[in-house]
Amino acid sequence: MKVGFIGLGNAGGKLAGSLLRNGYDLTVRDLDEELVANFISCGAKSANSPKEMAEQCEVIITCLPSPKVCSEVMESDDGVLAGISKGKIWLEMSTTDEAEIRRIGAMVEEIGALPVDCPVSGGCHRAATGNISIFAGCSRSTFELALPILTTMGRRILHTGGLGSASILKVMTNYLATVNLTSIAEALSTMKLIGMDMNVTYEAIKASSGNSFVHETESQVILNGSRDISFTMDLVSKDVGIFNELAQRQGLDLEIAPLIVDIFKDGEKRYGSRELSPNIIKRLEEVADIKVLGKGFPSEMIDDEPEELGHEVVIKDRLDY
Repeated sequence: MKVGFIGLGNAGGKLAGSLLRNGYDLTVRDLDEELVANFISCGAKSANSPKEMAEQCEVIITCLPSPKVCSEVMESDDGVLAGISKGKIWLEMSTTDEAEIRRIGAMVEEIGALPVDCPVSGGCHRAATGNISIFAGCSRSTFELALPILTTMGRRILHTGGLGSASILKVMTNYLATVNLTSIAEALSTMKLIGMDMNVTYEAIKASSGNSFVHETESQVILNGSRDISFTMDLVSKDVGIFNELAQRQGLDLEIAPLIVDIFKDGEKRYGSRELSPNIIKRLEEVADIKVLGKGFPSEMIDDEPEELGHEVVIKDRLDY
């Protein structure tokens, strides 16, 4: 099967790497020519345009930073829609707005191709080893066609329902993770200011009801000082903003989400849009004149789980089909 992959960034490059590592006939495209060259050196091919890729490949995957960029890649004169044809599959792995995925998905379906929104969750370090979770929104028949590719890139594959449902759940989970990160920044800063040992503080949280996946990953790179979780402040602002808009479209005015957006927009203003998201703690470090650091923590998270073929997460008693 010929697979095309557009977008070789923090997550996309690792997902594409899993496909190449597991023997797929892979064609890649990215604005960063060095990233493309690295893949070519490992056996991948390249395409001159999204249209060319869609003409040549049976499955086209996009993993891009924003709905705007995805729209350009799909809808430009030399975009994916100009080259895709009946029976081919489009996998949208970006974190995007469900209304946008349904809009573009409708155009894909008009051609006779099959759209799937399938964002990932669980941290970029897990994407590197194929151990990440993948949500998939599409018809059941399309899901079964896409499942072999999805189980190559991810460990736990959840069919979330129709097109757009995966994107809804993805921005919700990113919102929860961001609220957690923001509260961790406040907790660690307060403990540092009081004079608590940061290594003891880390273990206390880990052993408590306040523990979380975010603490066991992002707290470690915060305490190391690298703050490198392969995710940036502009992406946080985008994702939480999309979640807030989802609620607003349902007539629900949230309280915490707008505050989180304001906090990260302020972080972008202070440190730049591409600043690593855990460095949101710098706003508190600067006010309190402290540096929240521990000893012996890793500079980045590395997944030590062995790679294995993924599987569908089967939900008992689901009512949507």
